[in-house]
Amino acid sequence: MPIRARTYKTEAIVMRRTDVGEADRILTLLTPEHGKLRAIAKGIRKPVSRKAGHLELLTRVDLLLAHGRDLDHITQAQSIDAFPVVREDLTRLAYASYAIELLDRFTVEQQEAGEMYALLHWMLGTLNASAEPSRTARFFELHLLAQAGFQPELRRCTACRRDIVAEDQFFSLLEGGVVCPRCAEGRAGLVAIGVEPLKFLRYFQSQPWPKVEALRLTPALLGEMEYVLQRYLVALLERQLKSVEFLKLVRRQTP
Repeated sequence: MPIRARTYKTEAIVMRRTDVGEADRILTLLTPEHGKLRAIAKGIRKPVSRKAGHLELLTRVDLLLAHGRDLDHITQAQSIDAFPVVREDLTRLAYASYAIELLDRFTVEQQEAGEMYALLHWMLGTLNASAEPSRTARFFELHLLAQAGFQPELRRCTACRRDIVAEDQFFSLLEGGVVCPRCAEGRAGLVAIGVEPLKFLRYFQSQPWPKVEALRLTPALLGEMEYVLQRYLVALLERQLKSVEFLKLVRRQTP
């Protein structure tokens, strides 16, 4: 039987933190190979701690961890990217917090998460590069849903399976996809969706980011796309995310 190494290295993004005792902190980390995990940083809240500045929320970091009985221990930490533009802009910080909470809900601990790690890294880096936050969030949501196994069906009616034609449709929160007007009558859990938002949701779902970023989209259109995706996410998670309310508050207060 192979002997497990006492320590291991990994790259991680700091998702959440909880203070414990007088000087320690438990961190929730997303890693490529080990998935989401919780680890303890001993003495991190002491003024002399060398790890504190490397383990802030949203930081991408190289770690050395030691296996522990209940929680692994962070023994070394070196930040790779702190995403300073995100930290300095309240709106971008709110979007980043939303992405973290959403991804947290769709992941379980200690399950390989290479694609989700790459997606979160992309999200934080794109926000940091000053891309339009709303557009970035819609792209993130659609690709996270695909990775989590809940990709919405946007090209065929989920009831009759016929290809969707260019007319106003409905989105079924229960079936996770578009329902044509002919099949919509009498069905529960439907949200109306217009031709334009549906067209661009399809485009966001199927095209790479550089093409999506180049599109000319109005705030109203992005808002319609957001409304449908938010309703679907709430239906899947069976709850509203706390960060959504914070994001709405920030947007209302931002000129």
